[in-house]
Amino acid sequence: MSGKMDCFGATHIGLMRDSNEDQFMISDISKSMRVHQTSLSLSHHTRLFGDTQGKLLLVADGIGGHEAGERASQLVIDGIVDYTLNRLHWFMFGDCSTDQTFEEELKRALIDCQIKIDREVAAIPSHRGMGSTLTMGYIVWPRLFVVHVGDCRCYLYRNGVLKQLTRDHTLADLVSRSQKGQVDIDEIDVSSLNQSNVLWNAIGGGSGQVPVPDSMALDLEMGDTLLLCSDGLNKHLSANQIKECLSMKSTSEQKCNALISAANDAGGSDNVTVIVSRFSKQETTETAFSEVEQSDLLPDTVDFDKTIAVAQTLR
Repeated sequence: MSGKMDCFGATHIGLMRDSNEDQFMISDISKSMRVHQTSLSLSHHTRLFGDTQGKLLLVADGIGGHEAGERASQLVIDGIVDYTLNRLHWFMFGDCSTDQTFEEELKRALIDCQIKIDREVAAIPSHRGMGSTLTMGYIVWPRLFVVHVGDCRCYLYRNGVLKQLTRDHTLADLVSRSQKGQVDIDEIDVSSLNQSNVLWNAIGGGSGQVPVPDSMALDLEMGDTLLLCSDGLNKHLSANQIKECLSMKSTSEQKCNALISAANDAGGSDNVTVIVSRFSKQETTETAFSEVEQSDLLPDTVDFDKTIAVAQTLR
């Protein structure tokens, strides 16, 4: 990557919660070698590192209440780290030529997280119902891979245009997409769905269903800003308000603080977590924003009764 990546994350408990069930992580991924013995002079280093092979961005929002929710989001982050370090063989290659194969590798990490949560519930029955959402960004410049389940979001801000890359896995979003003809569901009484933010898709949550992640890939450009956030942000801030914060001439840390402060000033009813990544241009060249293609993993026909049953367990 020829340029600079300014990346910063922050989380806040909000103004009305007793605990913070959100988790986030920003990490570089690289090959390393631990030297035990050698006759070579290595300047007394015992661990050698190769070039950075990727950047991993994670935001998770736990469900299940208090300790269970906080523990669930922690398990999900731990699960992604474990999978990335020990089973995701693609991370050693800077050239990911097959997007679909790599996306499938990343999605399998979420199944590992589900297994970790199931084991925790088996050991601690009081944690039954614990689960977590997750939005993951994996950057192998200039390629961005996004894997997502739940209602944490990923946005791309490019040339003054804010694009939401993920869709919320909530009943309200499902009904909205049905009304627009984007997905077919059975005839239902929409007015009965008063739980607008009820999740139908998550890791764990006691539904007995495995997570069904969305995934996508796109090329980043110098000048782009990437935002990952928990729903505590967009509950209170509109797309225009988020865009206004991201358009500020400031560092990623300052943008993070501005977004969190704005969410709290607007009510702060939930935990709020944000990661902002700015990719600085070396030359001020304007490029047109192109529409992002997103893998549509929802089937054309949704068993809405089954979806309702799953969503109720995730409340």
